[in-house]
Amino acid sequence: MNARRLRAQLWLIAGAFLALCSHAQDRQPEYQLGAGDTIRVTVFQNPDLTVETRVTENGTISYPLVGSVRVGGLTIPVAEQAIAKALKDGNFIQEPQVNISLLQNRGNQVSVLGMVTRPGRFPLETANTRLSEMLAIAGGIAPTGADIVILTGIRDGKPLRREIDVPGMFLDDQLQHDIVVVGGDVIYVHRQPMYYIYGEVQRPGSFRVERGMTIRQALAQAGGLSVRGTERSMAVYRRDSAGRIEAAGLDLNDPVRPDDVLYVQKSLF
Repeated sequence: MNARRLRAQLWLIAGAFLALCSHAQDRQPEYQLGAGDTIRVTVFQNPDLTVETRVTENGTISYPLVGSVRVGGLTIPVAEQAIAKALKDGNFIQEPQVNISLLQNRGNQVSVLGMVTRPGRFPLETANTRLSEMLAIAGGIAPTGADIVILTGIRDGKPLRREIDVPGMFLDDQLQHDIVVVGGDVIYVHRQPMYYIYGEVQRPGSFRVERGMTIRQALAQAGGLSVRGTERSMAVYRRDSAGRIEAAGLDLNDPVRPDDVLYVQKSLF
């Protein structure tokens, strides 16, 4: 009986340990200080050592008594330990209790530009923020925004440029393209490609080129033909490889291309 109870307790302890490890793996990394961040450093029972300072471009701060301390790239708890160690190693304070507060996050920001609801620069609160999260922080892609997002930045000292199909990440189970962003990245959302239709249709004008849209669907989006229009006299004008606009062969089941111009002529009968 005692052995059975002991085994049950061991299983409970093992299960709790595995759950704790799993939770630790799911937690996002803590924020890392970067150049441009403004911090307040305080030391318990030493008000003269309270300092508000900015992290320099080389990742250091100037602190009383100890001089230059490197904090760039460190999490706040590790930066606190670095300052405490410098104070202790210099024999200034025996057991310093250092606290750092982040006042302004300028070192780890991502710019989101173009057709989003709230373009601007946004701080990275954690070290594994993904592209989709940054778009959400910026209010999401605007109705006039394209499905393809361009991300530029630096990785391992080399320029990075990626074109990412945002709906495809979820519709086509391509979540590996939802990459982690880092400070200094720029996310750009271009205007959604448009097509233009005029002539004998109910609602002539310009419309979004939707994913997989055909010319027949484009005609339907414009309200269809007017009473004087006919499909037999439709024409599509598009740019060739040299950039010239020319009439192209028309099949109503062909896909619409960006900047296509559709013209519906009047029926002769």
